[in-house]
Amino acid sequence: MNIIAIIPARMGSTRFPGKPLAKINGIPMVGHVYFRSKMSKILSDVYVATCDKVIADYVASIGGKVIMTKNAHKRASDRVAEAAQKIEQETKKKADIIVMVQGDEPMIVPEMINASLRPLIKDPSLRVVNLMSKIHNVENHNDRNEIKVVVDKENNALYFSREAIPTRCKNCNKITMYKQVCVIPFRRNFLFEFSALKPTPLEIAESIDMLRVLEHGQKVRMVLSPVENTFSVDTSEDLLEVEKLMKNDPLIVKYKKY
Repeated sequence: MNIIAIIPARMGSTRFPGKPLAKINGIPMVGHVYFRSKMSKILSDVYVATCDKVIADYVASIGGKVIMTKNAHKRASDRVAEAAQKIEQETKKKADIIVMVQGDEPMIVPEMINASLRPLIKDPSLRVVNLMSKIHNVENHNDRNEIKVVVDKENNALYFSREAIPTRCKNCNKITMYKQVCVIPFRRNFLFEFSALKPTPLEIAESIDMLRVLEHGQKVRMVLSPVENTFSVDTSEDLLEVEKLMKNDPLIVKYKKY
């Protein structure tokens, strides 16, 4: 199968401008995501999709592949769809699955990508998959930068929100709380179908791409991440915390290979 990963990155983040090039232990964050994605043996190739020349120049400097996109995209998945079309035009080869790996997931490990892909590879009826991980404390459950998700008995998403869902109550210790981890593989045709749809009310209200899928009656299969202790970077405070956690990260020494 031809499975490609696309890392959307832009300098104009409202919560943390310049985030992709913010350094973690001396390496820009988007570099960490690129090198670690390259370690997945299931992937055929990895690209960075950006509208910013400064990001493109950095990716080129580390030998990475970059696709320039429009600067008008409000959703990362729409940037990925544009990049995927350009990649197919350049390579003259259709992808089977396109994995969106958010550029603010510097602690990603290859097995996370692989775990997200297995359901799509095994089950042709699935169209899109998301990773999720458990939430272990009230602070993270209340953090609006964390996208929470509730699932049905088959681990299909019921709803995504930046609010604390499900509600905390006296019996909440019996309910597992989950957050979205932004490793999202799409079946190729579904990505283009999804991108052609107009943004939906709940998607706009919550600023969450996957709600467009749910509002159009489609399923999002959630898969528990094989690694729990990974953290996205939404703020400068997150960056400092992640830098501490990655200080002795064993994967960093392997970057030179890629």
